[in-house]
Amino acid sequence: MVSTASGRVSVDWQPTLKGELVELRPLRSEDFDPLYAVASDPLIWEQHPANDRYKPDVFREFFEHAMASGGAFAVFDAATGRMIGSSRYLAYQPDEREVEIGFTFLARSHWGGRYNGEMKRLMLEHAFRFVDTVAFLIGSTNIRSQKAIERIGAVHAGRRTNDVGRMSEVYEITKLSFTGRAK
Repeated sequence: MVSTASGRVSVDWQPTLKGELVELRPLRSEDFDPLYAVASDPLIWEQHPANDRYKPDVFREFFEHAMASGGAFAVFDAATGRMIGSSRYLAYQPDEREVEIGFTFLARSHWGGRYNGEMKRLMLEHAFRFVDTVAFLIGSTNIRSQKAIERIGAVHAGRRTNDVGRMSEVYEITKLSFTGRAK
């Protein structure tokens, strides 16, 4: 964290984050092939509004958007070093002290909560150094992701349009609710 001349805090939205199960590091251009190997599974996207993201040209656009975001991560299994997915910070609102976490996906071999839970915990711990609220925008038909985010303590807070113009369900976790619960 660095203060700028304007008094604003400059935030690093692409740190390396390490846990027992996962490691997150900034997404790099050379990550396309291994990340697409994970994303090419159509079942990952079946409930997602962009349910054709397993197609190479659609995923290429997703990947380029991730690279341009300045907040995207490659996610690795800490035990094997194998790439297992991606997530990102986006839509940082310094005046509202809010950031979003989104565009998360994991290989089906790593579904079930433990890996996603640790990844989100690491991202939330980092985010709450700079913001008071973390929002998650999830497609209305993506029940699997809604349930997963509820398991880590997010509460439904309404609906709004996401950064690609789709109406999404909004879930939030506040710094107070996150730091006040047992880990």
